[in-house]
Amino acid sequence: MMQTLKVSDNKRFLVHEDGKPFFFLGDTAWELFHRLDDKEAEHYLSTRARQGYNVIQAVGLAEFGGLTAPNANGDLPLHNNDPAKPNDAYFKHVDRLTKMANDKGLYMAMLPTWGDKVNKKWGIGPEIFTPENARAYGLFLGRRYKDAGIIWVLGGDRPAETDAHLAIWRAMAAGITDGDGGRHLKTYHPMGWQSSADKLHDEPWLDFNMLQSGHGSKVAENYKLIGKDYNRTPLKPCMDAEPNYEDHPIDWKPETGWFGEYEVRRAAYWAVFSGAMGHTYGCHDIWQFWQPSRTPVSSARTPWREALEFPGAKQMQHLKKLILSMPFLTRIPAQDLLSGENPDGFSHIVATSDQDRTFTLIYTPLSQQIRVDMSQFKSKNLNSQWFDPMTGARTRATHTQGSFSPPHGGKDWVLMLEM
Repeated sequence: MMQTLKVSDNKRFLVHEDGKPFFFLGDTAWELFHRLDDKEAEHYLSTRARQGYNVIQAVGLAEFGGLTAPNANGDLPLHNNDPAKPNDAYFKHVDRLTKMANDKGLYMAMLPTWGDKVNKKWGIGPEIFTPENARAYGLFLGRRYKDAGIIWVLGGDRPAETDAHLAIWRAMAAGITDGDGGRHLKTYHPMGWQSSADKLHDEPWLDFNMLQSGHGSKVAENYKLIGKDYNRTPLKPCMDAEPNYEDHPIDWKPETGWFGEYEVRRAAYWAVFSGAMGHTYGCHDIWQFWQPSRTPVSSARTPWREALEFPGAKQMQHLKKLILSMPFLTRIPAQDLLSGENPDGFSHIVATSDQDRTFTLIYTPLSQQIRVDMSQFKSKNLNSQWFDPMTGARTRATHTQGSFSPPHGGKDWVLMLEM
């Protein structure tokens, strides 16, 4: 049985029940339960476990035909589209894939439903939930996965815009809690350029905040959204659970280009160094498990098995290893360590440290000079290194009066300063 996760005492991070730090490194696999059979899921989950991921984000009632198109075994999730009447055959498949993930050390961040089933707003729907059947459905899920390695994620790319929407999500959360005894963490996945905190921060069932910086901008300044959530009260951990996807057309328009490994790295380091407890990677071809036999959503172009080995997907493990190699529970944003101009946008530099400056990590998205206020360090004898986010390799760093210049080659870099 996997250890239950909980919020750290300082309300900034997640930890295992024994107190060991947990750096949330997720992958977006929305259609996992709906589109993959057991053999395909085994390949996908084994690959992501090998690449260092520890959370998989997937949806019970999927967005695209989730109520009308059967899963790989020919089963629909509900009888008569009634959330109070789940189909046991469908959820036996969810059971197997969840156990498969857990056996590989992967927590399942499970969305009970995509948000269009509560607030259609756009897309397919239909809206099938009421507070009554939402509570019944939540109770069913909570009981069924009480002993699984689960993080519950309500929402699903739709906002809680009305009191009626909020009543449904509250009822679903209450049902899950009744079913699992409150054992598992809960959060909410919002629509693009929004945070769960915008409407739900004070909800007692919301254990940590998720935001979605999304796919609409070449330079999505997610560090601003993280900073906003980090400074809210009461304190709650926060993260970017849907940044720009690798191999996704920028602003959904292929003619504007495609997000690649660099953009997904930049989103990850910007978010984590600004205070996020972890990060979710995403690939446009993976979330929908596109293959030539399927109609592509939003210009998907690479078969999912090939996309599993995209460079950005494999580079996320370097961030996880780096963060876990430093004191974890005392890490804070440290923009005050930077000297000189630091404009927003393409060149924005972010820094993280601990209060005693025993370690400092500074990320630059461009190969540019980093100026550091060296007066804030108790020792002048710092171990200074450059960390390559593409490879995890480290090389010696030197400075002149606090000015550090990255090595030649490479586009983005992390400056490491250790006492």
